[in-house]
Amino acid sequence: MNSEKKKIIIIGPTYPYRGGNSLYVSFVYEILSKEFDVKIFNYKLLYPSFLFPGKTQFDTSNKVKQIPSERTVNSLNPFNWIKVASKINSEKPDLIIFDWWHPYFAFCHFFISSFINKKLKRKILFITENYISHEGHFLERTLTRIGLHHAKFFVALSQKVEDELKINFPEKKVFRSELPIYDHLTSNTDDIKILKKNFSIEDDDKVILFFGYVRKYKGLDILIEALSLLKNRFDTLKLLIAGEFYDDKKFYTNLIDKLNLQDRIILRDEYIPNEKVKEYFLVSDVVILPYRSATQSGILNLAYGFRKPVIVTKVGGLSEFVINESTGLIVEEPKAELIAEAIGKYFSLAGKIGFNKNISEFIKSNRFNNLNEIITKVLEDCNET
Repeated sequence: MNSEKKKIIIIGPTYPYRGGNSLYVSFVYEILSKEFDVKIFNYKLLYPSFLFPGKTQFDTSNKVKQIPSERTVNSLNPFNWIKVASKINSEKPDLIIFDWWHPYFAFCHFFISSFINKKLKRKILFITENYISHEGHFLERTLTRIGLHHAKFFVALSQKVEDELKINFPEKKVFRSELPIYDHLTSNTDDIKILKKNFSIEDDDKVILFFGYVRKYKGLDILIEALSLLKNRFDTLKLLIAGEFYDDKKFYTNLIDKLNLQDRIILRDEYIPNEKVKEYFLVSDVVILPYRSATQSGILNLAYGFRKPVIVTKVGGLSEFVINESTGLIVEEPKAELIAEAIGKYFSLAGKIGFNKNISEFIKSNRFNNLNEIITKVLEDCNET
C-alpha cells in the first residue's frame, strides 16, 4: 500500500440514533480512522416509526459519542438507494463497508450494492453483527440472503455468525472480529453509597442486573422465576431491571405479582441515557444475560467495561466471550432452576475468585483491536482481484 490513506465508506447508523448498532459503528469509525480515510453514510431514515417498538429511535442523552457522518440513506426509498449508490461511485472508495444486523435492511442494502458500479462491486464488505435476528424465521433467512447477496467479504463478530456465513456463502472470505469493550462510560469518582441510596438499595444487598430493552428472546421472565427460587435462600438478593419494554410489560409485572417479588425487584422501564448507565452497573454485583437465543451482546461488553462479571446462558455466541468461573459463569440452558443455581454459585465464589482482575486480563485479547489488520488484508485482496 502506498503512503496515501485508503478511502473507506461505511453504510451504517451512528448518532443521532441510539442503541448498540450506532455505538458499534462509532467505535469502528474511531479505530479505522487511525489508518484510513473513513466516511460514514448514516441514515436519514433508519426505521419508519410504526416499525420501531420503543419510544424514540434517537439518542436524547446529554453525553453522546459523536462522530462525523453524512445522513444520506433512507431505508425505505428506492430512489434514494440509487442516489446513494451514485454518490458512492463518485467517491471512488477503496472499500465499501455495510453494517448488517437485521433483515429489514435487505432491500436497501441489496439495491444500493446492486447500483454500485462493476469495478467497485469487488470491494464490498459486510460486517455482520447477526446473521439471522434472534427471533428469525424462514422469511428473515430469505431476506438475509438477499441483503448480503453482493458481499465479497465478511467480518463476523462471533463464532456462531462466522460458521453460518461459511455454510451459506462458502465461496466468500470470512474474517473474524468482535464487538469492542464499551468502557467509554466508566467513572471512578462516584460515591457508591449515594448511588445505592438513590435506588433504595441497602449496603449489604446482593444486586443482580438485567440491562437493556426487554424482548422475549432475552429471557427476563426466566430470570424472574429464578429469583423466586432464591428468595428464601438470600434475604438481601435484589434484581435491578433497567430498559424499555418492547414486549407487553404487563406480562412481566403480572409474573412479579404472582411470585410475590415486588420487594425484591427494582424496575426502571425506560431507555437509560448514557450519563446514567454507569449508575446501574456500579450498584450491581453481577450482570445477568438469561437469553433464550443470541449471537453476541453489547450488554456483555458494556459489563466488562465496568469490570463486572456476567452470568450468561450457553446459547448462540454468548459463552464464547466468558471464561467460566473466571470472568463470569455459563449456564448450560435458559432454565430458571439452572440460572438460580448459577446466581447462588456466583455469590459463593465472589469472595474467592478475582472476577474483576480476570476480566481486565481477558479483555486484553479482545479481537476488535484486529479490525485494522483485517481491513488491510481485505484491501490487499481487492487489489489482487
